[in-house]
Amino acid sequence: MKKLLTLLEVPLLLAVPLTLIVCAFFQVTQTALLTLLVTSIVLVLFCTGFEMSRPPLRQIMPTIVLAALAAAGRILFVMVPNFKPVSAICIVAGVVFGRRTGFMVGALAALISNFFFGHGPWTPWQMYAWGTVGYLAGLFAEHELFKHTVVLYLYGFVSAFLYGLLLNTWYIVGFIHPLTWQSALIAYGASLPFDLLQGIATVIFLLLIFAPWQRKLKRIKTKYELIA
Repeated sequence: MKKLLTLLEVPLLLAVPLTLIVCAFFQVTQTALLTLLVTSIVLVLFCTGFEMSRPPLRQIMPTIVLAALAAAGRILFVMVPNFKPVSAICIVAGVVFGRRTGFMVGALAALISNFFFGHGPWTPWQMYAWGTVGYLAGLFAEHELFKHTVVLYLYGFVSAFLYGLLLNTWYIVGFIHPLTWQSALIAYGASLPFDLLQGIATVIFLLLIFAPWQRKLKRIKTKYELIA
């Protein structure tokens, strides 16, 4: 089962946007509920796969601590909309500890911080979106795409638009009726300034924390023989 869930990681991640596309194309009724259900199932399967790996406490602690820091950072910057360190911390977690940890940090950060901001149908989507940001960072790091830090910062900037694209598409497909190209473009256009600010914020936070955090976290990873 563990191996199967590992093999299904990428297909599971792709299942969410594919469901959105199918629902939009066929104008499916109850799209918001259907896509929320698919996203929730994907989150449950990812968490199940992480649990079935039976990570020791020393492996779990960095995930919990980084998720808590990301959640605290989101709350700390509550007065500045979309200027948050969450994506940056997810990216650091993914790069140092691997794609699964990156996903779990993003998902847990959204879940924890929404006890302050308020839970709703958007929570699984935020968990999925930030989890995907962390997962892709780990995947790209495994393939050594971040050898040049410029690529890392570029990914940090683009990750904000990925996050925004997922949340905005869910809103557009699920709640805008009738759905037309014009209404979709208006909704996407309205979100661009916020996505741009989040992208800039992510790059700024990466500039501030990536190098020092990476050194310290890699030292911890080596000392306690943690698995990426």
